[in-house]
Amino acid sequence: MNTHKNIAIFGSTGSIGTQALDVIRANTDKFTVEVLTGNDNVDLLIKQAIEFNPNTVVIADESKYLYVKQALQPYDIKVYAGNKSIAEVAKMDSIDMVIAAIVGYAGLESTLSAIEAGKQIALANKETLVVAGDLVTTLAKENGVNIYPVDSEHSAIFQCLAGEFHNPIEKIYLTASGGPFRGKNRDFLKDVKKEQALKHPNWEMGAKITIDSASLMNKGLEVIEAKWLFGLAVEQIDVIIHPQSIIHSIVQFTDGSMKAQMGLPDMKLPIQYAMSYPQRIKSDFSRFNFMNYPQLTFEPADTNTFRNLSLAYEALKKGGNSPCILNAANEIAVDAFLKDKIGFLQMGDLVEKCLQTIHFISKPGYEDYINTNKETRIVAAELISSSMLIKSI
Repeated sequence: MNTHKNIAIFGSTGSIGTQALDVIRANTDKFTVEVLTGNDNVDLLIKQAIEFNPNTVVIADESKYLYVKQALQPYDIKVYAGNKSIAEVAKMDSIDMVIAAIVGYAGLESTLSAIEAGKQIALANKETLVVAGDLVTTLAKENGVNIYPVDSEHSAIFQCLAGEFHNPIEKIYLTASGGPFRGKNRDFLKDVKKEQALKHPNWEMGAKITIDSASLMNKGLEVIEAKWLFGLAVEQIDVIIHPQSIIHSIVQFTDGSMKAQMGLPDMKLPIQYAMSYPQRIKSDFSRFNFMNYPQLTFEPADTNTFRNLSLAYEALKKGGNSPCILNAANEIAVDAFLKDKIGFLQMGDLVEKCLQTIHFISKPGYEDYINTNKETRIVAAELISSSMLIKSI
């Protein structure tokens, strides 16, 4: 069976994108890079393009177009610019699979375009399902598109379900390391700095997802993503803290049996599994040794201290455009925290205020998501700039 795939990596200069290229570099007999896109890290994008020689490169930041165009002039590579170009490139006949790794809401349009064009999706951009899960999953069904999860937790659930898709799920457990502030109280958290929040104990990730992990918002977004990926009710999704990050998630079936997927914390494994499914490719990834982890521990998530997880559950229960509001407000909050404009706990305050303020739409369409995202970002920015956000204590 010929399993060679032409891959488009949307967000190739980010953490997931660079690791996906590591996988391709080690498996050139199975994968070819057809498209690379980046936001504004032009030098890395150019370096990747020269090495992998894709058909097409897109730089989202249109002001960097000429720089990239000129750098790739000696090579037979088409160069385009802007998010609209990424959405158009997604339709190329030569693409077999799109790795959707653009961070945040910005990845929604191109992912929808790829689905409409019938491309298989390796989804690393959880915000796509958080913002518009109903729209995305409906469109995928209509176009016969499979969405393969790249998040380690959702990949774990997907792997546990192999051979079990006909058996109903009773419950799933998404595991979380607890981040750098596990066990800390709100009095401690109100004074933490971005340098502390960016030091994740187990995973090497980009800045945005690392801050989300520290606040447990990332786990909240994963809860919403799991609902859409696996067709679950909110009551079927639980979060447990597992500091060692060895058990990546667990499925419990209706007979009481549980299956877990285990391994060292390395994103290349779920990336490779999504790219190669249903085959498993031999790898030289580090192997887990039980003797190095004589104890695996678990504890409940502290949703009183880390309110973002509770806010995500509330948004999921309310439905409609609430998860879209949650995501947009959080993206503004994280950016503000990284720029030292607000404190760590104020990120949750901002999200909660936006959820209370923005107009609720019970059955949103695509334009509603666009407008909700835009309105939320404006309101969130105004709250920050006007000092209307009261510091948490």
